[in-house]
Parts: sequence; structure tokens; C-alpha cells
Amino acid sequence: MLSTITRTRVASSLPQLRPHSSRPTRIFSSSFSHSSVVMKAVKGQIKSITDTSSSETKWVALQKIDWIDQSGKDRIWEVASRKTRGKAGVDAVAMGNIIHHPTKPPSTVLVLQYRPPIDKITVEWPAGLVDESETVEEAAVRELREETGYEGKVLSVSPVVAADPGMTSANMQLAMMEVHVEEDDPELLEQHLDDGEHIERVVVPLDQLYEKLMEYSKQGDMMVSAKLFHWAAGMHYARTVMAGK
Repeated sequence: MLSTITRTRVASSLPQLRPHSSRPTRIFSSSFSHSSVVMKAVKGQIKSITDTSSSETKWVALQKIDWIDQSGKDRIWEVASRKTRGKAGVDAVAMGNIIHHPTKPPSTVLVLQYRPPIDKITVEWPAGLVDESETVEEAAVRELREETGYEGKVLSVSPVVAADPGMTSANMQLAMMEVHVEEDDPELLEQHLDDGEHIERVVVPLDQLYEKLMEYSKQGDMMVSAKLFHWAAGMHYARTVMAGK
């Protein structure tokens, strides 16, 4: 979401993404927390870290893969797998988003939240797990509304991609979405968060995204999501190096 996106130079080099199919959006249940308060991301406190087994976990299983490598040698690979994969065959969806405003340059909404595995506040695009009976497109619309309050339209969906293939079988798709707002609309809308979610939202002009992520990266209690940084770095590279700037 760069203000003044350099479309002519960049578009030809970008991969073609699969157009979305129109699907009905799931209605919110009463379990959501409707928050009109502007949340700030705050670190939690880790009490202890202990070993566990797959029989004790709800979301993730630890598995051992016995396999034969390319030279014929027997090997073992340890892998973490999600227990929640539904009929779509996709674990999660991230929502790349462009916010169009009548008089302001294009922007994007980021989410900041505490992640216990790294004991830091992460800077990410909105994302979430795909429910058992959902399509990826439905999950993208629902999760964007829940985490940010924005009603978005899916423009395209990426192929299924690996999340961290050296450690986990988890996969995901990237849904590129657009949001149109009016002149008098508030920048931050009402969230619909699940219990236990504490998500801060930050709206950043697209032409400042890379620099903003670099600023976040210098803060000791924060870490930028790899997926978001790679996208921003690619756009920055296209604007500067490829454009001859």
C-alpha cells in the first residue's frame, strides 16, 4: 500500500495470483469481544517453560519423521504440526491489505501483539487460522473484521506456501485485500476480538512501510514478522534499486 505505488515497473515482475471466488461471510458469534477501546500492545509475563507431549497439547503436535535422504542414509526429522487443519487443507491466512482513502495516500493496517514463543511484541499483517468449515477467502474477510474492524474485499489469493518448512508442516495463504473508507470514517474501527486477544492496530502509509518496519526492528521488545518484512522489502527494492533510484 504505497502512496503513489509504482505500478508500471512493479506489476510486470509480480507473480500472478489466483483470483478469489465470492463466498458468504460467516456471522459473528456472541463469544467475540466487541471492543471500542483503542488497545495498546503490552508484553505478557512468562511464568515458566516446560517440556510437553502431543497428548497434552490442543493446537500443535510434535512428530518424528523417519526418512531416507538423497544418498540413501536413514535420518530422523522432528516436526511440529498443527492439529487444527480443516477441509480447506490450509492452516492459516494472512491478509495483505490496502486502505483507500478519498484524500490520503494508500495505507495498510498492521497489528501488534505479544507472542509468548519469542517473548516479544510482533509487528504483523492481520492473520488467523482457517476454521474447519471455512474457505480461505471466508477466513480472510472474517479475520480482518475481527482484528481490525475493517470490511475488506479479497482481490487475490496466493498459492499454498510453507510457513517454516525446516521446523513445521504448517502452511498458509496470503489474501490480498482492499478496504475503502470515507472521508469522515474513523481511522480505527470497532474490533471483534476473541477472548485472550490483545491487538493494537497501526495504520501506515504504504510509501513509509519499509522505513516504519525498520524503526520497529530497532526496539528491543519488538520483532517484525518475516512475511510482512519480506513483502515490504520487496516493494522497497522495486521502488529503489529496480527503478534506478
